Amino acid sequence: MDDILTIIRSILLVVSAVFILLAAFGILRFKDDLERVLYARIHILGVADMACILALLVLGEPLLAGAYFILAPFASHAMANGFYYGEDKQ
Repeated sequence: MDDILTIIRSILLVVSAVFILLAAFGILRFKDDLERVLYARIHILGVADMACILALLVLGEPLLAGAYFILAPFASHAMANGFYYGEDKQ
């Protein structure tokens, strides 16, 4: 039974790592000259956030994963608002 749990944890960690690598590739793929590229980047980082939460749950850190699950959307929203209402508007 313990071997099955170890295999499931390993698979979930590999899936999380793949999601994080895909998110990193997505961030690098977008060029800075596109209008409103920050919103697309924040969306891509949401994938990485969920992968990190999954990895924390697999590693046995449910409180840290819960805090990250609650606080990450607030940070993304704050970045989007800062960009939308920023000083660059004319």
